[in-house]
Amino acid sequence: MRIGIACPYTWDVPGGVQVHVRDLAETLIAAGHEVSVITPVDDERTLPPYAVDAGRALPVRYNGSVARLLMGPVSAARVRRWLREHDFDVLHVHEPSAPSVSLLACMLADGPIVATFHTANPRSRFLTAAQGALQPSFEKLRARIAVSEAARRTLVEHLGADAILIPNGVAVDDFAGATPLPGYADGRPTVVFLGRIDEPRKGLDVLLAAMLQLATTVGDARLLVAGPGDTAGLRARLDPRLRERVDLIGLVSDADKPRVFASGQVYCAPNTGQESFGIVLLEAMAAGTPVVASDLDAFRRVLDDGRAGRLFEVGDPGRLAEVLAEVLGDPGGTGPGSTAERVRHAHTVARSYDWPTIAERIVGVYRMVSGDGRVSVASN
Repeated sequence: MRIGIACPYTWDVPGGVQVHVRDLAETLIAAGHEVSVITPVDDERTLPPYAVDAGRALPVRYNGSVARLLMGPVSAARVRRWLREHDFDVLHVHEPSAPSVSLLACMLADGPIVATFHTANPRSRFLTAAQGALQPSFEKLRARIAVSEAARRTLVEHLGADAILIPNGVAVDDFAGATPLPGYADGRPTVVFLGRIDEPRKGLDVLLAAMLQLATTVGDARLLVAGPGDTAGLRARLDPRLRERVDLIGLVSDADKPRVFASGQVYCAPNTGQESFGIVLLEAMAAGTPVVASDLDAFRRVLDDGRAGRLFEVGDPGRLAEVLAEVLGDPGGTGPGSTAERVRHAHTVARSYDWPTIAERIVGVYRMVSGDGRVSVASN
């Protein structure tokens, strides 16, 4: 099939939607499909051969975070040209409710259009206010996909439309068998955090508070923090008792991400809310690292109600410290409920999210909607 994919967020700025689009596109190409992606980008040199530059985006607050979004006549002209130059069998737009390239593609195209919704936000003021303006474009959609039940619920509650549930994928084989980063193969009890360090909903402050308590029960425990953000500012505000226990390594490449997970005895996701899925949990699970996560609905689903990892009460550093101590203190347990048993089950769960399996389900949606004509530029 000839497939066009619209990505709303800046390609070379880390984000879950961008990773989803990239992995889906490359999986589809490997399966023999022709794929072109249009996306905002800051540095066009970072684009792979299958991607097209839609222009430079501006940072705006969206869904409790800062997203780089793109609208305007120049980007609209680029999207229109992209549609004309390709004879797509299907157009797949991601997060078309965001004011960016995907929404432009919906506005400018006719024919078989599929949309994937990633956002989980039960109180989205933007979606509530924009419902009327979005409706004409959303009426063009022949199928809607939600990556999680939380994302599907957001769509239903704000836009009155339902969606097929197809989760995010993970490239399982890329994470299996990774080796630790230099200096982390010594077996010292290490907790790993991977995420934007200055985004409050990622919960790093909860984990830092838990580390203070963990230090009293696991004396040599340390925390490895990877991800973009103001590392100097974070280091300056660390509690003095933690400064020798917290390693801040900043943004890591995709190639090094499996090694980050392999560097810890436990991966911690202390997020406080507005998470629609939990792809980073699956990546840790694929790497064979035990997972401890806050008891958000999306995380509970990925962790199979706690059978594939440990859950703790959202925003409770005391309980998090207790659970981390239990996991770090059980490296060799083999019985039901042991860390090793959860890791084995986690690997089985991660395999069910492997990208070839997920992409096959998405192609099934493409085939369902693409039987009568191709994508064209709208006449008005």
